[in-house]
Amino acid sequence: MSDEPKTLDPAAVTRPAPAPERSAPTTPDGGRTARWTLGLVSVGLVLAALNLRPAITSLGALLEEVSAGLHMSGTVAGVLTSVPPLCFAIFGITAPRLARRFGPAAVVCAGMAAILAGLLLRPLASGTAAFLAASALALMGIAVSNVLMPVIVKRYFPDRIGSMTGLYSMALALGTSLAAAVTVPMTDALGGDWRLGLGVWAVLAALAVLPWLPLVKDRTGTARTEPGTTESGAGSRTGSRTGSRTESGTAPAAETALRPLYRSRTAWALACFFGLQATGAYITMGWMPQIFRDAGVPASTAGVLLAVTMVMGVPLAFVIPRLATRMRHQGPIVVALGTCGLVGYTGLLLAPAGGAWVWAVLLGISNCSFPLALTMIGMRSRTGTGVVRLSAFAQCVGYLISIPGPLLVGVLYQHSGGWGVPIALMGGLMVPQMIVGSLAGRDRTIEDES
Repeated sequence: MSDEPKTLDPAAVTRPAPAPERSAPTTPDGGRTARWTLGLVSVGLVLAALNLRPAITSLGALLEEVSAGLHMSGTVAGVLTSVPPLCFAIFGITAPRLARRFGPAAVVCAGMAAILAGLLLRPLASGTAAFLAASALALMGIAVSNVLMPVIVKRYFPDRIGSMTGLYSMALALGTSLAAAVTVPMTDALGGDWRLGLGVWAVLAALAVLPWLPLVKDRTGTARTEPGTTESGAGSRTGSRTGSRTESGTAPAAETALRPLYRSRTAWALACFFGLQATGAYITMGWMPQIFRDAGVPASTAGVLLAVTMVMGVPLAFVIPRLATRMRHQGPIVVALGTCGLVGYTGLLLAPAGGAWVWAVLLGISNCSFPLALTMIGMRSRTGTGVVRLSAFAQCVGYLISIPGPLLVGVLYQHSGGWGVPIALMGGLMVPQMIVGSLAGRDRTIEDES
């Protein structure tokens, strides 16, 4: 991006800077501490990314056992699968202000600690309310960490944003698929207790806390790069140069900055596209193993099928954005991904067990609309500030749109007595997703519509 911090320019690191605060990545000892810090951040990024989805996909793999153990109805289980996007929408927006006050590394450390606490408390829950509260705690940590991962990459690796983002994305997809694949076999190995099967993921979360502890007091670039601006869009015109003034003026600044986007058709198309693809992703993570299990697929195989769906995001997360940036109109990619989803859901409806592996691959390809949505957000504005505002609008509105989907699937499953109607709903959502995605993919910017 054009507004990357100039203070981290590699050329500036190799020569004495006129002002100490302008060479944050280096130290008076010749950069040895800076290299050690970068190593810690690299390890921390990978471990943090590995922990951003297991709390969700491990639950999806054991949803039947958890529902039975806590006496949940299908509707309540649907509420449980709707909690992740709700938490992302509510808690994610607090991350920029927390980062501005405490530093992004400290907030990520706290986020990993919240994930650890939630995963430890969840198996101890004796009722649905306590289980939901512990899940919300873990998801709160995921939400703030998820928002701040790009900020961390830009702070510490301004000249390697692409490669570090790729590393982080691969780790996220790996953690997602790993939890889906091994949770059931691991639960069986631990005696079949779903509480142990969910709680064991706290070990990975504990490891993720460790590399961030030495970085808690590292405020590198906190004021200069304006986390409140780059992530939330709040105060995009005032920034954090005003210090405490930004804190008191956050809400008005956000309202002023975001108001024009409500009149942008492109912004609304992107927000709806983001919300519909997120709906499909969370329905898949929450319900697909159960669909396969009800069709007669063994529980361990159902978890592996979900892992196959999730792991498709590893290679395609690199391919799709590069392809999208070479096209003036991203509509053909939107339609291709949506068609894969339509075929996958149709197969899931007609022959869920017979073609399970094919449907899992097709739905995994369809779920790669997420990196496409992020890429289009960056392409639909001419300026860095515009991208920030558009990202905040599209993701906030999108996650709110995605909340009812998993809940509705649970309600339909309970009242229809089968998966026919819910799967028909999932496939039907592909049509509006392709329509709004094609509108969002047109070669225009939000500045053109201002």
